[in-house]
Amino acid sequence: MMAQSDSGSCCAKLNKDECCQKTKDVVLSGVSPKIFPDKIYKSVQPKGEDATGMTCECGVFGAIACGDYPTQLDIAQMICLGLVALQHRGQESAGIVTSLGKSSKNFSVHKGMGMINNLFNDEAIKKLKGNLGIGHTRYSTAAASEVVNCQPFVVHTAHGALAIAHNGELVNCESLRREVLERGVGLSTHSDSELIAQSLCCAPEDVSEHDGPNWPARIRHFMTLAPLSYSLVVMHKDKIYAVRDSYGNRPLCLGKIVPVDAGHANINDQLAEGWVVSSESCGFLSIGARYVREVEPGEIIELSRNGYRTVDIVERPDYKRMAFCIFEYVYFARSDSMFEGQMVYSARLQCGRQLARESPLDADLVSSVPESGTAAAHGYARESGLPFGEVLCKNRYVGRTFIQPSTRLRQLGVAKKFGALAQNVEGKRIVLVDDSIVRGNTIGPIIKLLRDAGATEVHIRIASPPLQYPCYMGINIPTREELIANKLNADQLADHVGADSLAYLSVEGLVKAVQMNKAHVNPLKAGYCTACLTGEYPGGLPEELSW
Repeated sequence: MMAQSDSGSCCAKLNKDECCQKTKDVVLSGVSPKIFPDKIYKSVQPKGEDATGMTCECGVFGAIACGDYPTQLDIAQMICLGLVALQHRGQESAGIVTSLGKSSKNFSVHKGMGMINNLFNDEAIKKLKGNLGIGHTRYSTAAASEVVNCQPFVVHTAHGALAIAHNGELVNCESLRREVLERGVGLSTHSDSELIAQSLCCAPEDVSEHDGPNWPARIRHFMTLAPLSYSLVVMHKDKIYAVRDSYGNRPLCLGKIVPVDAGHANINDQLAEGWVVSSESCGFLSIGARYVREVEPGEIIELSRNGYRTVDIVERPDYKRMAFCIFEYVYFARSDSMFEGQMVYSARLQCGRQLARESPLDADLVSSVPESGTAAAHGYARESGLPFGEVLCKNRYVGRTFIQPSTRLRQLGVAKKFGALAQNVEGKRIVLVDDSIVRGNTIGPIIKLLRDAGATEVHIRIASPPLQYPCYMGINIPTREELIANKLNADQLADHVGADSLAYLSVEGLVKAVQMNKAHVNPLKAGYCTACLTGEYPGGLPEELSW
């Protein structure tokens, strides 16, 4: 028996305008066309798409009040502040969807392009009435920089509205796409999030839904079809579901909203005014929440006014290990976030210590490329016994250069992003620590800046291994051709950028460093995705598009 779909269908032979007309009553807002980040996929991309080699990196957030509704908590404001704390994960667009928890027919929605503080003023927040809600902030490809692609993604189903916010990228999106199309559901984009939404609109064949939709069963069915990579927050009427793929590739954690005067009391003794779920824990304290734990790999957590509960766990194959993205430790996460029972800052500190053990130097001063390299630089200085000092002044109102779409803008970004502290630099042999080198465009101008300020030697130490492979699981890492480590070894790169020496942290050293302070876990369940460093992809390479 064919699975039942809540959504409308659209003939695959319709032209683009007809298809959009057929599906506009199903899809309230979509997300960007998928662009695979390596040359082997360029031949199969749909015509008219701009192959930029970029993928997405996003942040998701959800909040729900406990007790009687209407709540005294300002849910929309909490989500907004939670997204502000996740702004480093996405600065292109953002959105919030709220629900009163009484009707499944309508949600309040506000989203758009730009920074969160510019999008959500008092007027916008007042319109987002609700006792629960979810939010999303995102980066995307240059070709997808449009308001229609903002999340959360919302669809109408036979059982009411469903909202989804997604961080990650589906490795097997093509097989899932075929399954959805075979059920008579039309798809108007190549977006993963549309696939997820439409997949959840389909009831599994072996699940009885006489009393209404079984959302945990639907989510489980989707998870068996799509092994990775995603962290999701899904909202329907009066519930939020927090979902993490079975490999734990993308981060997701749970927090407890406590009374303002709760202080530092044991979290188990504190009254729950509500619950939050987030890509990172860094924003919890600012909204009066306390970190509880991570969402486990494969776990489906249901949040309601009565609290939270684990409704299911989808296991990965026994021969597969957890594959948490190790680059979250290296670069993406905010340093005050918690992963695996440890603060990201402490892991980066250990990376610097390990780097000093692997690549020691005789120098006068250790410094960093602020800010993501600072923790590792402190670790290097402590392990080596060399003093730490600042040599670069950062303009904090300039965005990251890692994501900018062109080489020219990336190079120009360095000039306006840093200044040299000449009195700290002049006559010094400097060890400059950074978290990573991607294309190699930014480090050369920084070295020149320091030499112009009087540095006698500049030695570069990178607190991660060389990036050599693109990511297919939701992180903005470009094609192999653009990655400088595939063109030049460490000595050649030092000559190329004008450094006296350059050395990377080893893959083994990185894994050792991030495990140094983590909470004790079963080693059979622990593991990291190092695909961008080693080319070993936990779920294999993604399938090629067939249309």
